[in-house]
Amino acid sequence: MKLLLLAVAICLCAAAQTREIEVSASTVWNDTGIDVKPGDTLKFSATGTLQYANSKPCGPEGLPRAWTDLIRQLPVNDYGRGTLVGRIGDSDAARAFLVGPQAIHHVVIAGRLFFGINQGANDRADGSFKVKVEQTAGAAVPASTKPAHVPPFPQKLMDTVPTRVVDAQGNLGDRVNFFLIGSEDKVQAAFRAAGWVTVDRDDKEAVLRGLFASLSKEAYVTMPMSTLTLFGRPQDYGYAQGDPLRVVATRHHFRIWKAPFQLEGQTVWAGAGTHDIGFDRDKRNNHITHKIDPDTDQEREYIPASLQQTGMVVKVDYMTFANPVKEAKTAHGEAFHSDGRTVIVYLQGGETNFGRQFADVFCSVLKQNNPDGGEWGGCEQYIDGGGKTDLKLGPVPTKYRVEIVPGLMSSCFADSPAFGEGQTALHDKYGVTAELIAVPNDSSEDNAKLIAQVLRDKWKADQRKFIVLGYSKGAPDLQVALATQDGLASMVAAAVSVAGAVGGSPIADSLPAAADRWLNQYSLPGCKGALPNGFKSLQRSARQAFLASYPSLGVPAYSIVAKADRQHISKSLLETWELMGAFGSVQDGQLLCEDALYPDAKDLGAALADHFAIALPFNKSKDSAIKAGMDKNTYPRSALLEAIVRFVAQDLDAKPI
Repeated sequence: MKLLLLAVAICLCAAAQTREIEVSASTVWNDTGIDVKPGDTLKFSATGTLQYANSKPCGPEGLPRAWTDLIRQLPVNDYGRGTLVGRIGDSDAARAFLVGPQAIHHVVIAGRLFFGINQGANDRADGSFKVKVEQTAGAAVPASTKPAHVPPFPQKLMDTVPTRVVDAQGNLGDRVNFFLIGSEDKVQAAFRAAGWVTVDRDDKEAVLRGLFASLSKEAYVTMPMSTLTLFGRPQDYGYAQGDPLRVVATRHHFRIWKAPFQLEGQTVWAGAGTHDIGFDRDKRNNHITHKIDPDTDQEREYIPASLQQTGMVVKVDYMTFANPVKEAKTAHGEAFHSDGRTVIVYLQGGETNFGRQFADVFCSVLKQNNPDGGEWGGCEQYIDGGGKTDLKLGPVPTKYRVEIVPGLMSSCFADSPAFGEGQTALHDKYGVTAELIAVPNDSSEDNAKLIAQVLRDKWKADQRKFIVLGYSKGAPDLQVALATQDGLASMVAAAVSVAGAVGGSPIADSLPAAADRWLNQYSLPGCKGALPNGFKSLQRSARQAFLASYPSLGVPAYSIVAKADRQHISKSLLETWELMGAFGSVQDGQLLCEDALYPDAKDLGAALADHFAIALPFNKSKDSAIKAGMDKNTYPRSALLEAIVRFVAQDLDAKPI
């Protein structure tokens, strides 16, 4: 009887609780009265209509984005005016997420659920939305769970850090007001999840990136940040967060430097953050510069608060330098003040960068097995940093099946299938079942259904689990399949992103006509699907909205990115590679490397190839025009595929590589 009652209690706890909420357009943030906790799942469905003056009525999906959005200040710049949005908590650092007509949101922090309308402070609309909220409680955390270890920060070690940064002329500037404890990939992932963006490095990049922003009807929030030094070198990263257009005058921003020491093996980052609140006169040269909030402690508090919204913060602590800076002037002459404390933010531990280990596997496969044939030379030409070549390689396990989901326009290049030769090599030498799932140029949602159906059909005949590789758009197609297709995750042993468009691409945002040029430039009669829908799925707003709702794949995940310098970019990718340079220096001509990582994935490092060369054998195409345009396409793709399958299979089985 006790067991029966316990089972009933568990079922009741897991059952969804449903409420209906009225969302008024006249209230900035509507309090739902619903409290949530990490692990909860929220399912939304909304109806209703809003009417703005001089525009068509809109539902919860909002109005289509237009050029006039560039002169509005919207809470969520990626979505149109009138879109239904939500957030957890009433902190200024709480980031809004898309709700729209329907959505699913996985909760990562505890707090109160609020709904709002994506509109400016001066916008007025008639009408309201009704939102049905289904809340399913997450699994309870066992009381015996061991808390994360937080290494102490010795006062003597802290006092080795300069208390202020320095400009190019040697003038003392902002105070060091925060530290981060966590690996580089964890830091980058946390700031991306919190809505921070990397800033432009110079005015030239600002012009290019501003052009992209205009083309995609997005406000420009990444204005250049001056170079300052700490530990004798310029900042490693600069991040900013701001409202559309108003960021010209106001934005949160900071610089961080990797410290020359660690805490019990964990990386330490020192940072200086300030909040721009307007413009001022630079006392050094009489030029116009940003004016900062003189109370720098406000920004010190905002940075950890924004990171806590991601659920990736283990602990926040405070310390004070032996010689704290409480009143001073910035490098351009502005006075600022502080209570002297410095905040320390500890991020979740756990190593996710396995680049070195994977490089050893890849280099050993290339040297010993060479499934591509021919002469390749040093392994360091193909994998970032190179690796060992003498690992003992046994047979590739056959307990898993390998499926490859290719990218956008894969149906247009039938004679150049993703990892085609590698699939054959795995089968012929090791008996591994490796096959391609042919997907059309449709949306990720439509392709997800196709992927699920293919895997289910194969599962009926053979119940070995799948290792599924998503290349380019195939990576988000696979994500959507795992998130939305019931029972699919139970068939998948692991998901691997290979140069995957996980976070979307600025190219899809700004240059959708590029696909039309490809179709006109080359004879591609075999293309299938609706290319505009496929491109829409690659937009950063679409992918970021998906990641906000589905922060985990639900299966073990791995990622390998592609990166190439100008010397190793094919002619056909050179234009987009140059434009992508406005967004970041580490990219492959189509994607920023930081956007090609699955959430919580094991990072397998970077292949030194452009976006096409990493997977597509265009160098062997029968079309002479394609071969001419893809002149830097030679890459040992079969060795890469074998190395991925080896690493993932053995990692899943927890055996030494």
